[in-house]
Amino acid sequence: MGSLGDRFNKLTGKTRFVVCRIFIHLAGDEVAPILGVLNRTAQNAVESDGDLKVLGEGLVDICQKLLEMSIYWQSAANEGDVFWKEEEAGDYITELFTDSAQRYLSEPDFDNSTSEENTPLSLPVTRNVVVMITVAFKGEVPELETNLADRLALEEGLKALINLHYQGVLEAIQVHFSPAQLGDELTNDQLLLNFSELIPL
Repeated sequence: MGSLGDRFNKLTGKTRFVVCRIFIHLAGDEVAPILGVLNRTAQNAVESDGDLKVLGEGLVDICQKLLEMSIYWQSAANEGDVFWKEEEAGDYITELFTDSAQRYLSEPDFDNSTSEENTPLSLPVTRNVVVMITVAFKGEVPELETNLADRLALEEGLKALINLHYQGVLEAIQVHFSPAQLGDELTNDQLLLNFSELIPL
């Protein structure tokens, strides 16, 4: 992403904004427990009214869990762009947010959480989980501005996200995941239909 325009804007002292979205598909009999971590961080984000510090701590937890579960990584994809105007970066974040939220079963429903009385004795367990992480930050992070459909690159990208939180340069954080809660299932057909950009790792 080091274009001539990039260099010119750096010389004029403009702030560089990067917006990127990462898709990670985990598959296997043991992937459902990550939904617990994802739902907990989503609940914390709602309760904190979108406080960036809380969102950042949640992002760190999610990235660490994903790194721990790397043996279940099946496929991945990423996209993004560089902006020199904050408003344009904001518009792109909104576009990605809307798209992620429309993916299959990617909105947790905290109001209709299964209560004790109507909990079935056994919930169907999904063998597929897709995590969508969208972030915006100031500056330049080569580990996130490259193709992440590679195990090593993806690992470095997740570590870079953790570092961005600790450096305090994240401007926006959004995490969506499908299915959104335990008991919901993301079948192979739904995976192909809703996440066609995924590339096998």
